[in-house]
Amino acid sequence: MNASAGATPENGATPENMDGVIVVDKPEGWTSHDAVNKLRRLAKTRRVGHLGTLDPLATGVLPLVIGRATRLARFYLSSDKEYEATVRFGFSTNTYDREGTATSLVTEPIMLREQIEALLPKFEGTIPQTPPPVSAKKVGGAPAYKLVRNNIAFELKPVEVTIHSIELLACEESTVKIRVACSAGTYMRSLAHDWGQLLGCGAHLAGLRRLSSSGFTLSQALELRQLEALAQDGRLKEALIPAACLLPHFPSETVDAVTAVQIRHGRDFRVSPFRVQKASRFVKAISPDGQLLAIGELTLPHVYHPVLVF
Repeated sequence: MNASAGATPENGATPENMDGVIVVDKPEGWTSHDAVNKLRRLAKTRRVGHLGTLDPLATGVLPLVIGRATRLARFYLSSDKEYEATVRFGFSTNTYDREGTATSLVTEPIMLREQIEALLPKFEGTIPQTPPPVSAKKVGGAPAYKLVRNNIAFELKPVEVTIHSIELLACEESTVKIRVACSAGTYMRSLAHDWGQLLGCGAHLAGLRRLSSSGFTLSQALELRQLEALAQDGRLKEALIPAACLLPHFPSETVDAVTAVQIRHGRDFRVSPFRVQKASRFVKAISPDGQLLAIGELTLPHVYHPVLVF
């Protein structure tokens, strides 16, 4: 996630206290950072970042954190994703997607549904996956794509990823459409490339749409033109999911005014054993006016230490 602080209003707060997430339906051709810069201009703040990069080829769910909510990004690092992907069989490319240069003979195979369905179970579960050479994966501290650009030889090691499910949606001649639910760090481009290698005909990613990411879905996403219209009318805050509503898997504990002051000074706080399960590692401390006050981490049964204070 790229979240940067910079020129903000005089009091250091985001305009209109816009602390939360705006979910963008990223268009094709835009980088994730392009979308971040667009929202920075619309919201008139530098305090904007994203929760998980989307390649320019891809469209769909791109959650943008804004204001003090950028500090919550660390709690989203291992969140699951869901994609709808189009795989083109017949040749591989150096980028593992349609924007790259062909690295094998271009053919037009006819893919059979039975052939693809037999392939799917081999790629479900926790599997080793080698990232694409043209990716942000670090090699000796440098992104792999920069090494490729400078013609520096390197080797990427496989990493473990988890593919929860793969559903075959369509199979037409040399093109296959699938829906994939997977862990963070899974590359759809590598999945397509590996399928082509296994079947001996080459393959690459022809299209990708992210349906969900970090618990955010397409039903919550707005197109950039919609955000522009809201900003022009001074209603951009209507697109905001407030910070108090984020991380819904963390239990919420509303604290009184005295406890709120203590939390702001970094003191531990107790929670109700009836509202918060003993095993909950983190809780959200909510102020009397309904705002996110802090994220607390369990230290003793029903006692939490504020590890992040808003």
